[in-house]
Amino acid sequence: MELYVERGFEQTTVAEISERTGLTARTFFRHFADKREVLFAGSGSLQELLVGALDDAPDSASPMAAVSAALAAAAAALGQHREYSRQRQSVIAANSELRERELIKMASLAVALADGLRRRGVDDANASLAAEAGIAVLRVAFERWVTEPGDQDLVQVIRDSLDQLRNLTATADRGRGGIREPATTAAWTWTDQGAAAAVR
Repeated sequence: MELYVERGFEQTTVAEISERTGLTARTFFRHFADKREVLFAGSGSLQELLVGALDDAPDSASPMAAVSAALAAAAAALGQHREYSRQRQSVIAANSELRERELIKMASLAVALADGLRRRGVDDANASLAAEAGIAVLRVAFERWVTEPGDQDLVQVIRDSLDQLRNLTATADRGRGGIREPATTAAWTWTDQGAAAAVR
């Protein structure tokens, strides 16, 4: 990561990474398919963490409450490495290829969450909508966390972003002539039992 920050992603070679880390090029390629994967090596573990927390949510939890529990687990893990996350984000933001790879990663996480919701008995449309909304919250909250000043806690930033999403949907519902009231607050916000259990 230090080399990417110092020299830029495109200018950094596998040979330089190997030299800095004390590895041979052969050993490097045993662990990473290419130099991009240094930045995305944790994607599989993050997906397992999200899906595991989703599966562990109470059976009574609504789709958004279950997704909130998954986000809580992700925030607890990712929130321990803010400086690394800031550096990684700056490297990705400066390279269009890496930005595309990051979007693919996020899409994969949404698919995995939607599949997990379907296993919980949620219908296809609601599973996809809840999963996509959850990943959008994760992406926006994570970007705020790494770019805004101050010693913010990622758990709190995600909680605030979920509240913003709830308020936006409530406002949109009223703006459409009150077709129906949105789900109750306890049905999908962070304070629901399923999400709260994940941050204890």
